[in-house]
Amino acid sequence: MSLQSTDPIADLLTRIRNAALVGKTEVRVPTSKLKKVVAEQLKANNYLADVKEEAGKPRGTLVITINKPGENSVINELTRLSKPGRRVYVKADEIPKVKSGRGLVLVSTSKGVITGQEAAKQRLGGELLLKVY
Repeated sequence: MSLQSTDPIADLLTRIRNAALVGKTEVRVPTSKLKKVVAEQLKANNYLADVKEEAGKPRGTLVITINKPGENSVINELTRLSKPGRRVYVKADEIPKVKSGRGLVLVSTSKGVITGQEAAKQRLGGELLLKVY
């Protein structure tokens, strides 16, 4: 039986969300380019403490450190916006703000996965991936 997920980003977000809720500081997920880019963006915006990639034979592993030991998680809510059954695309001027700008939206654009603020600044629309605050 294969444990292949039909939505790898939702799987990544669920693993991070569940680990944060039970107080774990680290999560290990099978790696992919998109998962790595999403995790790196969350790290760059201070929602994750660290992201490392470990090499493996069939596939590598992404080691995500949610927070340092003894600290609380910065993530309050982590939600997938666009799903495989219902993709959500927006124009540059329709990119939503999360919690009056305190949160973050990741958008998959022609220039790669970037934050909603960067996409609006560059006048790029695209697929809404997730929101976090």
